[in-house]
Amino acid sequence: MSNAAIRQRAITGPRAPVPPAHGATVAFIVERLRDDILAGRLQPGSRLVESDLTSRFAVSRGPVREALRRLTADGLIEHWPHRGAVVRRLTEREIRELFLIRIEMEALAARLAAAADAFERRAGFVAAIQPIYADAPRNPCEYLNENAAFHDAVMALADNLELRDLAARLQLPLIMAQVGDVLTPAVLNASVQEHRAVAQAILDCNSEAASARMRAHLERAAAVALRRVAERKA
Repeated sequence: MSNAAIRQRAITGPRAPVPPAHGATVAFIVERLRDDILAGRLQPGSRLVESDLTSRFAVSRGPVREALRRLTADGLIEHWPHRGAVVRRLTEREIRELFLIRIEMEALAARLAAAADAFERRAGFVAAIQPIYADAPRNPCEYLNENAAFHDAVMALADNLELRDLAARLQLPLIMAQVGDVLTPAVLNASVQEHRAVAQAILDCNSEAASARMRAHLERAAAVALRRVAERKA
């Protein structure tokens, strides 16, 4: 089946979740706070105050505490003495080591995605990555969402559940959210072009090119992130 045929049959992505009418569920609270963290709306070191969250989500403290527990287990927040729950701040070493692992895993995912021959999954991939083809300038928040969705789409097409689970634990979106101030228009444009190149290799079923392009993309992202961390320490 041609790429054009896949594009034509692709469906639109999922709609944003709608909050419950009478107080949010734990899953909804987790999802909203995760989105805020990964989009950079909640900065590293930001406090997550229970009373503020109970008001925001119209719930008691129980659901809020369970949501914070889950986010802690996911590595997105941590608990500090005398401050309570705060958005996790990654160290330079953590960023370097996480990128080293993630580069290998994402390169593998791109190779598997390019080799996938399931029509429905490939159609879903095309639908999920449509934002990367928009020519409008991105702001950092929009790009972080687009970036996370793109990498998720590659993992979904690769269809290796163990790989996807392991990759999710490495929090690449969290790394990028913490260095969002380096996402200049030039950096954003380069990243978008790299996403398009990876996607094209996947759609062309070129496993080697997909893997190499994903590796190069993440190596550049790692260099940008680590350079910004070093500048902050200087």
